[in-house]
Amino acid sequence: MNIILFEPWEPGKVLSRRDKRTIHLLKVLHKKVGDSFDAGILGGRRGTGRIEKINFDGSLFVSLMVDEEPSPRLPLRVAVGFPRPIQLRRLLRDLSNLGIEAVDLLGTELGEKSYRDTKLLSDGGAREALIEGAVQSRDTSIPELAVFASLDAWLRERAWDKRGGGVRSFPLLVAADNVRPEGAMSRLSPMRGPMVLAVGAERGWSDRERDALEDAGFSRLSLGGRALRTETACVAAAVLALEKIGELG
Repeated sequence: MNIILFEPWEPGKVLSRRDKRTIHLLKVLHKKVGDSFDAGILGGRRGTGRIEKINFDGSLFVSLMVDEEPSPRLPLRVAVGFPRPIQLRRLLRDLSNLGIEAVDLLGTELGEKSYRDTKLLSDGGAREALIEGAVQSRDTSIPELAVFASLDAWLRERAWDKRGGGVRSFPLLVAADNVRPEGAMSRLSPMRGPMVLAVGAERGWSDRERDALEDAGFSRLSLGGRALRTETACVAAAVLALEKIGELG
């Protein structure tokens, strides 16, 4: 853990002996009474924490001083066709780690329908993965997460049109696709402002979905000649997108 995060209702509480934050502070960082550590409020400010007391039962009493505003999430929205559940957890962690502002999970025509039934979306596992990515990057915020039954439903919602602020009035719309692409993501001209990136499931987009993306204003761009796993393609495309909109400088 590069930062110890607390829920908004937690500051000043006792952390139990079995709490993973207690274990990390005492067993990994070897902190003692009076020692400080990087801390933050999930969805709020960051700063430092201090171990005030180690109780006889191994629990900790900590205090927080959080007065620093976190960095804003980066203006990239990523939509991805449902991957295998074991990949989904890693993917959510890594996209959160990159600092993007939103992740949309889509049912797609060529995607495996059973993947949509993953328990990660109902048992808190998805949120836990997003928090893990934020902790790695010393962030206190996590991406917005939404689920859509189909690409069509996502295109109808057009959540990216509802975002406020930004340098550009309208985001650049890009769909990663290696089948008859219009160009390559690596050759996009640098720009400033938000981008929306759509990545298909394991078997990519159907021809009907390609038409729907184009009708909605998306440019279909290649990631190269290799067939990539959804997880790999999504992270690679997100990094390329962040570089093109000037967020990796």
